[in-house]
Amino acid sequence: MLNLKVGGVPEHFNYPWYLSLKNKEYTQKGINLRWQNFPGGTGAMCKALRSGEVDIAIVLTEGIIKDIIDGNPSKITQTFVKSPLIWGIHVGAKSKFKTISDLEHATIAISRFGSGSHLMAIVNAYNNGWDIEKLKFKVIGNLQGGINALSNGEADYFMWEHFTTKPLVDNGTFRRLGDCPTPWPCFVVAVRDEVLEHHLDEVKTVLNIINSYTKDFKSIVDIDKTLAIRYEQQEEDIQEWLSITEWNKGKPVTEDLITSIQNKMVGFNVIDEKINSDKLIRNLYI
Repeated sequence: MLNLKVGGVPEHFNYPWYLSLKNKEYTQKGINLRWQNFPGGTGAMCKALRSGEVDIAIVLTEGIIKDIIDGNPSKITQTFVKSPLIWGIHVGAKSKFKTISDLEHATIAISRFGSGSHLMAIVNAYNNGWDIEKLKFKVIGNLQGGINALSNGEADYFMWEHFTTKPLVDNGTFRRLGDCPTPWPCFVVAVRDEVLEHHLDEVKTVLNIINSYTKDFKSIVDIDKTLAIRYEQQEEDIQEWLSITEWNKGKPVTEDLITSIQNKMVGFNVIDEKINSDKLIRNLYI
């Protein structure tokens, strides 16, 4: 039995992993797969891939591209969610800020440098024509850290996935001033190079199984009700999220796609320069 560790954010995007693990799909193929939640997001998962704490991670595309360029010994094996991620731009309930344009010189709460909340804040600033060199950041660790920072005035705004933070908008913890969608597919599967070298067939098996679950995920009976209960969301919000979210279902990632994303990231000043895209991906042709 091969032991493999997979990590991801504890959000509705990854519920197919829960189902496949619950049904012991991997055990039946001789793989002892263990899931680890990373509420700190992509920055925390990149660190875990580097240290070997996890073997596989479901990470934000922009975050892992930047981290592999910076030396993370991992590869992107496929897109996981091919639709954009909708980042809500949030301030505290009692904040003086009323519009996104008010935030130009404000302090941004981010989970970690290199995380999605960091990189997408740069994208949002670029979209609004702000001076990226003058952005001010406060590292807060995770969503709860963001809540604390906006409540006690340590930071002024915080970007996090729209639907995950919707209950905090509904209960008056946050006000959402707007949204910033990623200009690329949002989640990819990244695997450590060492694991790809020694256990390629087992990685293929894992991805074949999870892709079979995402393929029919939306057609599961009462999946909206199940997700609403599990993630403490309103059913109508889950239904809206399901309507705009598309999983990849196993198609290989292409060099053209990664090159296109890198070009955009260079344009947004998220990375300084691009590298050959074949150094970022490992296609398994599953």
